[in-house]
Amino acid sequence: MLFWILVAVLTAVVGAVLLYPLLRGAKVVADGRAGEAAVYRDQLRELDRDLAGGLISPEEAGYARAEIGRRLLAVSSDVPGAAKTPARGHYFSQAFIIILLPIICLCLYLVKGDPGLPSQPLQARLDHPGNDLAISIVKVERHLAQNPDDGKGWEVLAPIYLKTNRIGDAELAYRNVIRLLGPNAERLGNLGEILIMKADGIVTAEARSSLQQSLALDANNPRALFYLALALEQDGKAADAKAAFEALAQQSPPEAPWMMAVNDHIAKNGGAADGTAAGSADAKTPGNPTADQVAAANAMNAGDRQQMIRGMVDSLDAKLKEDPKNFEGWMRLIRSYAVLNDKERALDALKRGLATFPADGDEGKQLLALAKTLGLPTEVTQQ
Repeated sequence: MLFWILVAVLTAVVGAVLLYPLLRGAKVVADGRAGEAAVYRDQLRELDRDLAGGLISPEEAGYARAEIGRRLLAVSSDVPGAAKTPARGHYFSQAFIIILLPIICLCLYLVKGDPGLPSQPLQARLDHPGNDLAISIVKVERHLAQNPDDGKGWEVLAPIYLKTNRIGDAELAYRNVIRLLGPNAERLGNLGEILIMKADGIVTAEARSSLQQSLALDANNPRALFYLALALEQDGKAADAKAAFEALAQQSPPEAPWMMAVNDHIAKNGGAADGTAAGSADAKTPGNPTADQVAAANAMNAGDRQQMIRGMVDSLDAKLKEDPKNFEGWMRLIRSYAVLNDKERALDALKRGLATFPADGDEGKQLLALAKTLGLPTEVTQQ
């Protein structure tokens, strides 16, 4: 019962606040008109004094008196009506505020609200966060605020920051993990990848240093090898980049998820992608070139070859519209547009791929990881 009393009081207060300008408007208008009338009467008296003093001629005084009198009559005729009744346009507004607005709000609350719902204080939600990721983050952050040297806590929080796209916070968390728990290949690799994401896909000098330290601890770390090869490519060292990507391809199993990206970068830097990796892909993946198509492409000049590749990519795009469940097809399409330097279409393909494979699933995470390696923005909305 107390709840409904409070609702009624609050509704009355809000209604009074909204009605006050409307009710006050008529009085303000009346006061203003009365002030104007007083000014015109003073002007008439001053005009009589000027005429008596010989400052103006009778003819000029007559013209001035006629004009002032006209204005005085116009103002005086409005004062009584304005003082008694508000403007007509206010009637509907008053009725809406007094009657309709409370009824609409009550109906919405009865449909959407729940007056019997128990309170949920912050501490209770922190103690039992359930599946609420935001509350879980707050809980860990509060713990770390009291225990800033808890390396394990920072290690738990860092990937959560990354998942929620809080790149700056993730960088700080990974730095704290390395500072408190010591460096290892995975932690240094994570920091290097975060720095690359922060730089929109550019392998900065700081990221390269972190990846080199990771590689020193694990010489076969494919992530560090890939990004260091990408750094060579971004520096314009195509031959060195091709050799680095080829070395990574040689030591990687054909079914490794990064092999498609590696082969694309090998081709981008003037090499030939490893046929074994391509041959291990699903034969049903749309857009895969046949042996005849590859041979025909090798016999073409650069312009014709580019046109043929564009046609194959467009064909792959059309087939994915008919069969959007083909995950490998989306991976290939995004990479193909990126290799063709068509960032806009690559981003559009990423959005459409995420519409079929949401970002919180394994396939969606792979799509986002591919986008990061290609330098595409990952803050996209699913279509």
